[in-house]
Amino acid sequence: MQVDATPIEEKVASSEVLQFQQLLADLWLERSLNELQSRINSCLARARNSQQSLQELESEVFQTLVRQLSVSFKTNKVAIALPKGLSPLAVTHNTDDLVVLTELDYQICYTALPIDATTQLEQSTGVSSKQHKFWQLEQVISLQDLQKLQNQKPKSAWVLQDERGVLAWVTIATAALPINATFTEKLKRQLQPQLIERSLNATMQAIVQLQQLQALTVKYQQLEIQNRDLSRTNKLKSEFLANTSHEIRTPLSSILGFTHLLKAQGYNPENHRHQEYLNIILTSGQHLLALINDILDLSKIEANQLEIAKETVNIPELCRSAIGLVKEKASDKNLQLQLDIDPNATTLVADSLRLKQMLFNLLSNALKFTNKGAVGLQVQQKGVFIHFTVWDTGTGIAQEKQSQLFQPYVQISNVVAGRQEGTGLGLALTQKLAQLHGGWVEVQSRVNRGSKFTIVLPLTAAVANTAAEVQKGDRNSSEGESRVSVKTTAPQIPASKVATVMLVEDNFHNAKLMTTYLRKLGHQVIWVNSAAQMWEALPKKKPTVILMDVHLPDVDGLTLVQQLQANEEYCQIPVIAQTAMAMKGDRETCLAAGAIDYISKPIDLQALASLVDKYSDPNH
Repeated sequence: MQVDATPIEEKVASSEVLQFQQLLADLWLERSLNELQSRINSCLARARNSQQSLQELESEVFQTLVRQLSVSFKTNKVAIALPKGLSPLAVTHNTDDLVVLTELDYQICYTALPIDATTQLEQSTGVSSKQHKFWQLEQVISLQDLQKLQNQKPKSAWVLQDERGVLAWVTIATAALPINATFTEKLKRQLQPQLIERSLNATMQAIVQLQQLQALTVKYQQLEIQNRDLSRTNKLKSEFLANTSHEIRTPLSSILGFTHLLKAQGYNPENHRHQEYLNIILTSGQHLLALINDILDLSKIEANQLEIAKETVNIPELCRSAIGLVKEKASDKNLQLQLDIDPNATTLVADSLRLKQMLFNLLSNALKFTNKGAVGLQVQQKGVFIHFTVWDTGTGIAQEKQSQLFQPYVQISNVVAGRQEGTGLGLALTQKLAQLHGGWVEVQSRVNRGSKFTIVLPLTAAVANTAAEVQKGDRNSSEGESRVSVKTTAPQIPASKVATVMLVEDNFHNAKLMTTYLRKLGHQVIWVNSAAQMWEALPKKKPTVILMDVHLPDVDGLTLVQQLQANEEYCQIPVIAQTAMAMKGDRETCLAAGAIDYISKPIDLQALASLVDKYSDPNH
């Protein structure tokens, strides 16, 4: 038997050398990974403040991977191959010389330059190697070739992919170890697969972080835009509230002031000054109602809740009516009012109330911004469209401000009046109403040369009226006409139609108004202000009609309607719901509860009288 004669000291020394060489190889692995991670972290840090696309950011990470593997393996045969559609070259390098790829072809986009080539490049171009680290190749490699490299021994191709699919292929061609290779170099070669796998994992983690960062960046930008929009909206609404407060307080001051004068002086119907006071009170009240209606109309349009009731409209008649609404204001400012209607423009299909509202808004604006000269309405038929043009000789509007005209709550300064007037809703509402008709609004204006606003509407359209819209139109038409004439005459009711009306209303002033008016017509009125009082009064005198307020202090009015319908003794009594609600669906809600009809506040007294007359008729 041969005995190992190697001294124990030499064996220990040899073991220590091997451990030291293994430690060197392990340190090489960890240092390579740490350097890669450090460079990836630098890419991620730059990406936080970068405006680059995700594709461009990913390309930087790929380049970092190639560079580090090239340094670690001391070879320039490390490359990235990107599939068609994912190559960042077109974005990053702005080159038009890319090879046309088929769906299964890959473009080798990045590879490391050898050290001597890098030095030559710097000398010839003056570009630092830090700026030009990688060489672009036009070489195309097929998927089949990449898969062969992946499956060969030793493996020389690795795939990078996520839920989007294949992002890239990494190819590494390593030369065979020389015969005189050190043991440390052999150990490093054994650790290369581990280095590659861990490097690819670090790269994919960076790609995921980039995706998350990009998503957060997009979200941040969206939130930034939303915050700017909210800030602008809040500013506009604050201005709107300030203007609306002024617009409400001005007519309210007239109402309260002249009412106080009438009370103090003792109302005398024969006193012409008292009649003037009443006219001012009524006109101011109608102004308040018009203001509230504009706000509600715009809210309905923005919520897609406003529907138009189309009918055949007599154009000359409607235009003369619109001119009549502003005649007094024009007279007060010594302005001429002109009306020019094309003889061919006789009728169109539209919502007459809304069309009159649009024309009134434009005419009112024209008068507001005109100090001398004239304001006119010109109507022309052009093909299948009708053009309603309101023109003036006023201050005009600067070109840069015209884009703001149709924005809700935005007002253009009025140098004629010396301050801003109105709520800034008129033009926005006019444009939206025109759009609901299938038309639009055009504007032409020059500073100190006047303005022209044109409503363009289609000549014909489908007629789609409902009973609710007709009644609503009738009520609003009455309100519109009352702006011209403030004299109200109560209808005379035949004695056979005198009714006993139970008024369920908790507001004293509203109850006083309706009670006084209905009694003047000859009706008997029983006023109760709560559900408890209603049930107490019903057995004493059965009413012909019940006027039910929807909002009561003890029981909801619609609940009372349902209870009346369920009661055999009272279910035949017609109930008319009356409420300050004026949004789409309110009338339907009241009818669904069992009410026979609906009237909104502020109460149109003539409409109220017609409803009472209608439902007190035994033949109804």
